[in-house]
Amino acid sequence: MNRSLRSAALAALLAAHPMLASAAGSTSTQDTVADVITGLVPLGGLAITYVKGDDLGKTQWLRNISAELLLNTVARGLFNETSLGRRPSGNEYGFPSGHVGFVTAGAAFLQERYGWHYGAPAYVLAAYVAYERVDSHHHHTGDVIAAAALSYGVGRLFVTPEDASYLAPVIGPDFMGMRWERSF
Repeated sequence: MNRSLRSAALAALLAAHPMLASAAGSTSTQDTVADVITGLVPLGGLAITYVKGDDLGKTQWLRNISAELLLNTVARGLFNETSLGRRPSGNEYGFPSGHVGFVTAGAAFLQERYGWHYGAPAYVLAAYVAYERVDSHHHHTGDVIAAAALSYGVGRLFVTPEDASYLAPVIGPDFMGMRWERSF
C-alpha cells in the first residue's frame, strides 16, 4: 500500500472514531485523559512501525485497526435496539465500548507484533480507559469487557510477531509435512 493511500486511510479511521466526538464534550479531567490515551496507544503502535522500518507491521496495523473499528461499529449498530445498547445514562450505542475497543486494538497490536515489553504497558493504559469509562458511567462493565475481548481477538487474527518462528504445513507433489520457518 503506498504512503498517500495509507495516510488517507489513517485519517479516515481517526475521523470516524467516537473518541474525537467525545473529547470535545469531555466533562472531567479523567474523561480527557482517557480520550487522549485512547488515541495515543494505537497511534503509538503505528509510530513504532515507522521507527523500526516495519513495512509488514504497518500493513498489519492498518488491517487490525480497520477490522476492529468495522466489527465494533457493526456490533454497536446491531445491539443498539436491545437492552445491551443502552448506556448507564440511558443514551444509545453503549455496547461494545468504542473507546475501549480502539485502545485495546492498539495494545493487542503492540503485544502481538512486538511482544509483552510493548504490550504490557499498553494493556495497563487500556485497562485505565476501561475503568474510567465504567467509573464515569459512560458504559456498563459488560460493554468494556466485550470491546476488549473483540479487539484482542481481532489482534490475534490480524497480527503476527515481528520475529516469529513457527511450524508451517507443507503440501507438495512429492512431500507432505511440516517446515520450521522464521519471519523477519
